[in-house]
Amino acid sequence: MADKKPIELEEGWASMQQGINKLVRLLEGETESQFNAEQYMMLYTTIYNMCTQKPPYDYSEQLYQRYREAFNNYINDKVLPSLRNHSDEVLLKELYHRWNNHKVMVRWLSRFFNYLDRYYVLRHSLHPLKDVGLLCFRDQVYADVKRNTRAAVLKLIEREREGELIDKTLLKHILDIFIEVGMGSMDCYERDFEEVLLTETANYYKRKASEWINQDSCPDYMLKAEECLRLEEERVDNYLHPSTKLKLLKEVENEVLTKYENDLLQKEHSGCAALLRDDKTDDLARMYRLFSRIPKGLDPIADCFKEHVEGEGMKLVKEVAEAVEAKKEKDSGKPSKDSGTSYEQQYVRQVIELHDKYLTYVGTCFANSSLFHKALKEAFEGFCNKNVAGSTSAELMANFCDNLLKKGGSEKLSDEAIEETLEKVVKLLAYISDKDLFAEFYRKRLARRLLQVIFGRQQDILAYLFTGVRSKCKIC
Repeated sequence: MADKKPIELEEGWASMQQGINKLVRLLEGETESQFNAEQYMMLYTTIYNMCTQKPPYDYSEQLYQRYREAFNNYINDKVLPSLRNHSDEVLLKELYHRWNNHKVMVRWLSRFFNYLDRYYVLRHSLHPLKDVGLLCFRDQVYADVKRNTRAAVLKLIEREREGELIDKTLLKHILDIFIEVGMGSMDCYERDFEEVLLTETANYYKRKASEWINQDSCPDYMLKAEECLRLEEERVDNYLHPSTKLKLLKEVENEVLTKYENDLLQKEHSGCAALLRDDKTDDLARMYRLFSRIPKGLDPIADCFKEHVEGEGMKLVKEVAEAVEAKKEKDSGKPSKDSGTSYEQQYVRQVIELHDKYLTYVGTCFANSSLFHKALKEAFEGFCNKNVAGSTSAELMANFCDNLLKKGGSEKLSDEAIEETLEKVVKLLAYISDKDLFAEFYRKRLARRLLQVIFGRQQDILAYLFTGVRSKCKIC
């Protein structure tokens, strides 16, 4: 039996070109029937025969090259002309359409030329056919339109930042192209899009922040800052790559928070001091959330908190000193029969209330941050160690406890309320430097009172107080 006549290169390629032309017409939306199984097998078999013929009729190398040329011809004849006629959002829609068509073309041609992938490509360590198709798109289409595409994407993002509704799905599809042409690397996305996005983002919020800081109060500014950060996070979730998130937020935080922190906190009628003065707990919590995002952002807030609390404490010191002095003048120096004047007793009560209030602030507004616990401690140490109307805070607290144990003091508190109040006094002892004075009180007056207690819950109360004093004063 005579050998089968080999297929010449041009003869076989003519058959393949017919199949390629049919595929192009389908992609371009022209009237054309779909491939049937017979047509598919004919094209596949043609490639198979041309690759398995004996030399010099093995055309594997030539077919590999012409496979690439088929893409290049389609791109130059159809794709690039259609893209160069458009701009802005229309360009993005056309690019997405062309990208989808290109992937269809890669899928079909790689099937027709599949035998090349199975043998020739593997033996010569060449790019697989699907990669060749993608490289053709990247090197010609993507390289040609990436700048205009990026400009169109950035324009839509700015419109969205200004409150317009945009086609977020389209942006997601376009940015996926930047990622996919990287063929497993993020280089194209980062170099050709992300770097410029970050620069544009910084410029945008630089303009916005300079407007807000001049026209808005501190709470209003923070509301805008919090909202823009939330929207940027949504932007990442909607169409940007997740790896962009931290970099994008860092640009916003730098422009909106870092650069204007001092100006914002020091606003005369609405800054940090004013928020503390007016008990604006929601705004303080927002301030904490925002400035916890930036390095050392909480330090100035903690300093302001410390200054405010210490100032409130010094007001109490001044008020009781003035009240005691006025009482002395009125009573012509007559000694008081009480264990401490009513003003001094009220002073300790007010210090307890002050501590309760700002300890709650630390928990609710400042997320129990150790930085703010430290600020609170230093603030109380600042005024609790001042002489108050000629007495030390330790002496006043000792008298306060003595009075409290006289059946609840002037307020006639229940045993439970007395225990709760004593617990708070013990906490305040941590701020007192001369704890030895309170310890002396523990040894003498409270010990004597303990001997007088025969029945009742006051035994338990005294035992609790003794335990607390031992802990804070470190005595036996």
